[in-house]
Amino acid sequence: MDKKFIDKKLFTLSPEGLSDQNRKNTLNEFLKYIDVQKKHFLGYQNNFNLNYEDDVKDFLNYSVNNVGDPFVPGDYTINSKEMEKAVLDYYARLWNGKTPHNPEDPESYWGYILTMGSTEGNLYGLWNARDYLAGRKLSADGLALKYKKNYAHPSPVEENPNSYTPVAFFSEDTHYSAIKALRVLNIPSFYEIGKKFFPGQNPLSSSGEWTKEFLEVPSLCGKAGEGVIDVEKLAILVEFFASKGYPAIICCNYGTTFKGAYDDVEAIGERLMPIFEKYGLKDRVVKYDNQDQPDIRNGYWFHVDGALGAAYMPFVEMARKEGRISSGAPVFDFRLPWVNSIVMSGHKWIGSPWPCGIFMTKVKYQLFPPDDPEYIGSPDTSFAGSRNGLSAIVLWDYIARNSYEKQVNKIIKNEELACYAEKQLKTVQFDYIRKDLWIERTPLSLTIRFRKPDDDIVFKYSLSCETLSIGGETRHYAHIYIMDSVTKELIDEFVNDLKSPGAF
Repeated sequence: MDKKFIDKKLFTLSPEGLSDQNRKNTLNEFLKYIDVQKKHFLGYQNNFNLNYEDDVKDFLNYSVNNVGDPFVPGDYTINSKEMEKAVLDYYARLWNGKTPHNPEDPESYWGYILTMGSTEGNLYGLWNARDYLAGRKLSADGLALKYKKNYAHPSPVEENPNSYTPVAFFSEDTHYSAIKALRVLNIPSFYEIGKKFFPGQNPLSSSGEWTKEFLEVPSLCGKAGEGVIDVEKLAILVEFFASKGYPAIICCNYGTTFKGAYDDVEAIGERLMPIFEKYGLKDRVVKYDNQDQPDIRNGYWFHVDGALGAAYMPFVEMARKEGRISSGAPVFDFRLPWVNSIVMSGHKWIGSPWPCGIFMTKVKYQLFPPDDPEYIGSPDTSFAGSRNGLSAIVLWDYIARNSYEKQVNKIIKNEELACYAEKQLKTVQFDYIRKDLWIERTPLSLTIRFRKPDDDIVFKYSLSCETLSIGGETRHYAHIYIMDSVTKELIDEFVNDLKSPGAF
């Protein structure tokens, strides 16, 4: 918070607390501050067009806690799990998963509403991926959530010591939360394994060296594919490590944070499946000591980070089918048999007063919990312990008020406004500033990026900024996001500020 908007000393708390008047004054000052920032908010994937007060305010004096599995009520009776299940069913249908959830049907969906945003979903999805590919499992008594409290570890494969060492592949445009999750979970990247065990053998480098430009899989440049993963280079890397016996975690982005790009998950899978089959990573046999029955599982895991896109793009597809928009986005969901997990943020396209989201997978991939706490009366199958039950109420309320038709209409409005914003930014470049502002928009993206303006403009509009290397040139970018709360009037005000002397 900038000192010109609010006095930070107002928030100081003493052992005696604050008087009622001081407390109310502080809250009012803070409200004034965030109201000003909200009116000019352009830089992040957050929808501020919220309308929950009438429906949700009565629940704020209740501790609504969805602790444990969404599909097992548990002993904490003040929960919103029935609403949570309704929301999960909705998105399972939207993402072409098999509904309803059935713990006895391995193909049916399973998921839960996140207390954090997609960061939690990425962490949980990669945890699933790590344990699945490492051959670990909890000894399950059938497909129901009944199990012994011990991990079953796979028997070593003498001819392939790398069988149960998963390696992560992700692009240079992957959200930082995925990289953070890999560190927390101690999952090595292809770069780390390559540099340590295969020096001088980098298949993408003429020298064979694992230099820092190969920390991530390269993304495509150019108007048609700005920010999407380079599928051919990914395939070269995956084949190199598959030939050494490593299982693969493929991290796909469906709406990258800064460029708003959508990885072609279908094309990625079609390109990689022959490689996985060639090196025995499809339907591989996992054996366990003292168990007659082996497990059949794949040696790959596809995780889709759809923080924004998974909520937005299904309605773009509907709009395209109705002939209301000319192009659609690549398929990303459970129609693709190789997709293992999907994550989405609720506070972005939908809009929520707090971060939330959805994680979804299939029953057959579900990570069984390491313990069965009798205390809560429900299996501890989510990443969090206590989970915010208000998030389920908010998401349920949004869906109840917004039909498919309404959401398609929002899509059309936002696409038109994004085109308008891009056009207006170009008038600044050509008619006023007369210098290259590097204005770029990935197809179907809600974000437009451009040369970073001065700090006052960055603060006023809460612009997200990032330094990128383009053809060896270091560029300082900012971007705006055309969310449902953005108006034509706000775009016009922003563009007028960019026309002012010294704006860049």
